[in-house]
Amino acid sequence: MLYLVRHAKAGSRSEWVGDDRVRPLSGPGRRQAAALATRLAALSKGDLVSSPYVRCMQTLEPLAVALGTTVRADDRLAEDTGFVGAIALLAEVPDGSVLCSHGDVIPDTIGALERRGCAFAGAPDWRKASVWVLSRDADGAITRAACWPPPES
Repeated sequence: MLYLVRHAKAGSRSEWVGDDRVRPLSGPGRRQAAALATRLAALSKGDLVSSPYVRCMQTLEPLAVALGTTVRADDRLAEDTGFVGAIALLAEVPDGSVLCSHGDVIPDTIGALERRGCAFAGAPDWRKASVWVLSRDADGAITRAACWPPPES
């Protein structure tokens, strides 16, 4: 299994002054990140990889603390990068890895997986802190996807 997380709630984009890449999680977003860590700690056995944007890194940091590891930033998960890099990264990481990205990259990536024949269980949930659970076959192809709703904040 792989886990593709949309970053938790961040402060308002329209109210943020300065570089959007450094916009942090809000209080509710920090609570969502802690809840995600609790849920994913027993499942995560691979890498923790995130968009370099602060809000994505902060979403995975509580999980990294729980696992005694670090979050690796990867530009392929950044906003406005499309799905190609994310698909490549999903093929590279070991099972049990958790990746964190944005509300534009994740739907594009899920759509690309669907075009490649991935089957979906349940309805998609694009809200912040939702988690896509992706299953791979023996050849490494992602064949099944299901979405967990975000934790309460």
